[in-house]
Amino acid sequence: MSNTLSRRRFLRGAGLALGLPWLESMPTFGATGVKNATAPRRMAMCFFGNGVNPHHWGAENTPGGLELKQTLKPLESLKDKLLVLKGLWNPTTVEGPGGHYPKMNILSGLKVKQTTTDVEVGVTMDQIIAAQVGRDTPVASLALGTEGPKYSTDSGYTSIYSAYLSWSSPTTPAPKEIYPQQAFDQLFDDGSKRKRDKSVLDLVLGDANALRTRLSRRDTQKLDEYLTSVRELEQRIERAEKFSKAETNGQGWQPSVKTPTMARPNPGIPARQEEHLRLMLDIMVLALQMDRTRVATMMMTNDLSQMNFDFLGVKGGQHELSHHANDENRLALYQKSNEYMVKAWAETLQKMQDTNEGERTLLENSMVMLTSSLWDGNAHDSTQLPLLVAGNGGGTIKGGRLLDFSKDPNRKLCRLHLAFMDRMGVKLDHFGDAEQAIAELG
Repeated sequence: MSNTLSRRRFLRGAGLALGLPWLESMPTFGATGVKNATAPRRMAMCFFGNGVNPHHWGAENTPGGLELKQTLKPLESLKDKLLVLKGLWNPTTVEGPGGHYPKMNILSGLKVKQTTTDVEVGVTMDQIIAAQVGRDTPVASLALGTEGPKYSTDSGYTSIYSAYLSWSSPTTPAPKEIYPQQAFDQLFDDGSKRKRDKSVLDLVLGDANALRTRLSRRDTQKLDEYLTSVRELEQRIERAEKFSKAETNGQGWQPSVKTPTMARPNPGIPARQEEHLRLMLDIMVLALQMDRTRVATMMMTNDLSQMNFDFLGVKGGQHELSHHANDENRLALYQKSNEYMVKAWAETLQKMQDTNEGERTLLENSMVMLTSSLWDGNAHDSTQLPLLVAGNGGGTIKGGRLLDFSKDPNRKLCRLHLAFMDRMGVKLDHFGDAEQAIAELG
């Protein structure tokens, strides 16, 4: 069965295997060899740091449907696939000192250990799902980001906490890839064996041509569109690397702030931050599309990020912008950064929605969350979190609604995680500080 599985799921070439998207002509098989008649469910957790402008985040249920506030307007065309959740939180985040680091338990709900050495957060929900679901895919889970860790301390906590969303053990963060080329290579069996100047499509061309003879006309078109998107992504990575080498003169990227807080010396990191972010998001979509993994996390920025939005005409790092002290001008700049993050996420969702998988689209077969570790970045307020869930979870989630848990005495975020786990086939009696899944998603 394993040989049949490989031929059905991959296009093979010298030293690599290119995963295929879901094709109706070729049913997929699980790890047990049981035929799957429909595309699998996927889950992605997306994060950006430093909270949101609470004045313009959120939505309302109206007789005419879901009405989005200003920050969420980029999601207008997808709002029937969108849940806006209000009031959920992790109660442990208000225990003890610290404005940022104790809040970085979004996917575990357990208390962040106050330490600068022996870090501890708890195993995150994505890794628990990956331990079971990951047996059906080449990569159990994919952790992506745009910024590596920096090293400092605050209120007795290490800044390592701010750089990781996913934890494979209570004391070990899941390795996060921030280099586009290396992240791209994770989508293949062994990217190191192919020549750098050779497209992956050149290596699998013979297998792809043979496969076309077994596909329906609709699947042939879908395969061609998929291979084109792979090559376009390759070319974007190549252009980004060339631009980075020319722009930095080999010295590495530096934030455009008076006191740089992070250097990017490797020319494989695009010099343009907006291109870097979109590349990593597109790699995440490709990984889910080709069923390389069914579980992904994406840190669009770290918490306490100093990502600079000068390409929007905004001066100052993201963390600096979040501390606007309610000054009208500074708040307007912070708002622009919020809107940009939602817009980039919305574009990612649209690409998933445009990917047909038979009865549903990739987005409709997925659950994609967007959040931050703070509600009001200016006040370090984590008593509720900005939470969006896009996708239909394979027909198990009804979008186009605001779910308000503000007055629910049991408004723990881990209840949402239990609901995600259940939809991914992981049945638990409790997780983190929660013992009951949210029932209102369907």
